[in-house]
Amino acid sequence: MIHTEKKRRCFALFSGGLDSMLAVRYMMQLGYDVLPIFFQTPFFGPAKALTAANHIGVELIVHDITPEHLEMLQHPRYGYGKGMNPCIDCHGLMFRMAASLMQEYKVDFLISGEVLAQRPMSQRHDAMNSVAKLSSVKDLLVRPLCQKLLTDTLPIREGWVNKADMLDIQGRGRQRQMALAKELGITEYENAGGGCMLTEKIYSLRLKDLVIHKQFSLENIEFLALARHYRLSPNCKLILGRDYEENERLIAMVTDEIVMKSPEHPGPLGVLSCQKPPEEKELQVAASMLLRYVKAIQTEGEVQWGQKEAMNSVVKVPKMAPEIVEKYLIM
Repeated sequence: MIHTEKKRRCFALFSGGLDSMLAVRYMMQLGYDVLPIFFQTPFFGPAKALTAANHIGVELIVHDITPEHLEMLQHPRYGYGKGMNPCIDCHGLMFRMAASLMQEYKVDFLISGEVLAQRPMSQRHDAMNSVAKLSSVKDLLVRPLCQKLLTDTLPIREGWVNKADMLDIQGRGRQRQMALAKELGITEYENAGGGCMLTEKIYSLRLKDLVIHKQFSLENIEFLALARHYRLSPNCKLILGRDYEENERLIAMVTDEIVMKSPEHPGPLGVLSCQKPPEEKELQVAASMLLRYVKAIQTEGEVQWGQKEAMNSVVKVPKMAPEIVEKYLIM
């Protein structure tokens, strides 16, 4: 239990997964004032975390770190995982952002639900040390689920946290976590993993394409999770809706991109995203590719194109053969 008269307050980095739920409830049971905080980016939203916070009866702070995350994502110090996921740098950034809010929320230290050796990239012993170094608040971090296995930090040395109360969970198994969940009354939680788009293969390929071709922007990132994506040239990429719903979602997202469609037949909406105004050849390739998915057209047809509110231009092109279309596919 707490060995100090002052009731210490801590931020808990909260993902909504079982481990973060356990860390919060466990520390609350020990008597600490715990403030769960979720850091939102374009690649992971707060829905899961909000549901989990509601289940354990706590109010979740949601803080958007999109600008900082996008900057870090382009040049992560510790690189990426299997996808475009810079897990070590991402965790370090979140701790650093939490540290910047400590004074505002009158917080004494930080905790997380990390478990030693549970994840191959970000929860090895050396990786956890790297996260701590990146955070700039290494000495204020406590990981309640495995802190007995880690070096003492200031909250423990100062007696704010009793190390004997901390746990020594490690490895990829979840038996101890599930037993602790039952003890703490946590009955609803999702399976481990998931939630971050940067770990998904196709999404990562699309994002990497933006980085390579210098089209890395929040506006372009917003398109990545839907439709088909094609790289036409270093200057342009084409996005094609796969059904009516995707067409509607795409047109709602369009700002200054060129929009394309068949004026007479149902088919995909095309969004042409370019760094500079497209050349005639790029427009023709995009239009020909769009016709590939217009069933009513057999050999050639017209494609209407222009700005969202002024699709006044028309180009007539042959329908592109399926095997040629596949060569442009990003995924």
